[in-house]
Amino acid sequence: MNQRGLSREKLVKAVKELILRANFELEPEVIRLLKKAEREEISPEGKIALKIILEDIRVASEKKLPICQDTGLSVFLAELGRGVSLDFDLADALNQGLREATQEGYLRRSVADPLTHKNTGDNTPGIVHLNLVSGNRLRIRLLVKGAGSENKSRVRMLTPAEGKEGIKKFVLETVSRAGGQACPPLFIGLGIGGDLEMCAILAKQALARKAGSRSKDRELARLEREILKEVNRLGIGPGGLGGKFTCLGVQAEKSAGHIASLAVAVNLQCWAHRGGEIVL
Repeated sequence: MNQRGLSREKLVKAVKELILRANFELEPEVIRLLKKAEREEISPEGKIALKIILEDIRVASEKKLPICQDTGLSVFLAELGRGVSLDFDLADALNQGLREATQEGYLRRSVADPLTHKNTGDNTPGIVHLNLVSGNRLRIRLLVKGAGSENKSRVRMLTPAEGKEGIKKFVLETVSRAGGQACPPLFIGLGIGGDLEMCAILAKQALARKAGSRSKDRELARLEREILKEVNRLGIGPGGLGGKFTCLGVQAEKSAGHIASLAVAVNLQCWAHRGGEIVL
């Protein structure tokens, strides 16, 4: 296969536009799920919270303002085709797009050194996960992760004997502990298998799927439905004010792991489920 070149300038521009769009406009699938929840919510307080959320989304889109003041940490899930030739550093180009978006969109600077707390000043560096795949394209999926929900996310090494019921119990425990602090109604990314870090990456990959989508794996899809039903029985509701919509979607991915381990990651995402993708 002839290798196809991709210019750094084109990538930086596309990434900048992706980040601005993600911070100003939610994906149609997210809005559809929020509108459905607002129509069907039985809690008066929860219904009011959803109305306010939908109004916030409308104003942000019309005025090109951040949906949330926490413009988050940018997570890039990159798939680079083996037929694509890059003569530049991919992570550096992604961060340049993030830097320019932060400046042009007046996004809050939310990234700092973990020990000194000195702010980097431009929301860089983002988190970059790279996979090499077949083909001649570069696919970038973006997740914007605010601290409110990310801080309530958890990883646990279960035993294989705990199985599906152990996974469900861990998810319910995580959501219960988060309460209203993770800004429900939530989207839940669930990573199962692999090892300590792989299950967390799987959870991110699950969240990067189309909001509300079901796994193509029948067993995983059944688990997604069961967990969604049980999470919404908790009654935490929109904004933690009570109601039937604590969660709008559970999405899971799995990977083979050690026979003596069952790694599980629960990655929570608030109602402002910001993201998107570009393919070059």
